[in-house]
Amino acid sequence: MKDAGEEILKLLGITPSQAINALYEQIVMCNGLPFELKLPNKLSRDAIKELGKGGGKSFLSFKSMIDDVDA
Repeated sequence: MKDAGEEILKLLGITPSQAINALYEQIVMCNGLPFELKLPNKLSRDAIKELGKGGGKSFLSFKSMIDDVDA
């Protein structure tokens, strides 16, 4: 994870230290984290569990998914 993040920062032309400083600036400006942190709701947790057990459906197209929902 760290290596991938540092590669992105390199492409952006900033160092990890500069990125952390920018994050701190945003924390101060926002009076909190500059993004929302939250836990998934029960519906999402149940869906995650189902997918982890190999459940769920997959579709080859958006239309086939909509057709299944409408059925």
